[in-house]
Amino acid sequence: MNVELIQYTPEPEKVVAAAARLCYSSDPVPELMEQLTDEKIAGFVRRLRSMGHLSTFEHVSFQFSIDGVSRALSHQLVRHRIASYSQRSQRYVKEAGFDFVTPPSIQRNPEALERFEKVMKTLQDEYQELVAVVPAEDARYILPNACTTSLMATFNTRSLLNFIEHRTCMRAQWEIRELAEKMLQLVKEVAPNLFAQAGPTCVTQGVCHEGAMSCGRIKTLKKEN
Repeated sequence: MNVELIQYTPEPEKVVAAAARLCYSSDPVPELMEQLTDEKIAGFVRRLRSMGHLSTFEHVSFQFSIDGVSRALSHQLVRHRIASYSQRSQRYVKEAGFDFVTPPSIQRNPEALERFEKVMKTLQDEYQELVAVVPAEDARYILPNACTTSLMATFNTRSLLNFIEHRTCMRAQWEIRELAEKMLQLVKEVAPNLFAQAGPTCVTQGVCHEGAMSCGRIKTLKKEN
């Protein structure tokens, strides 16, 4: 899996702070931007986050390049609807000799790994045979969820915080959890205050909404605190 932050709103934290100040000031945005010191910006962002006033966070967006992830992951990713996605098409791009993602549970089991790789090789061969006689848009019907894909994804900060909250949870599937953790690490480098409290609710709020399906991490965190 390769994840890169390829573009983001310049001075993201200053933009959020200026938007918040604008609501209570007669000064235009450019002047508000000039008045904001690093200390004031950090204070505004922390206060907005603690109060749950996140509408101003929507003015800032982050764009990611995501490669080497499975179609199983991409099907989950696009459920986060307040975002924009572009994905490599299996209709127009032929997948001859496609790469695939192998789940850790299969990698740890020699028998399962042998079967898995045998099936992948069969599908690669059959796809190659099919795409020679039918359009790629029809041959793709035999491609597995393990087949890798490439995406570009753009989130505003509020939507990204929601994605991170849900997908860094230990109940999230392992691959998309790895993606969320990589994305969080990248945005923390350029907007540390915006994402200082980002993560699963057991860590950020001390609560778990999974009920009987909880992984139990919340109990460990409470003992540590």
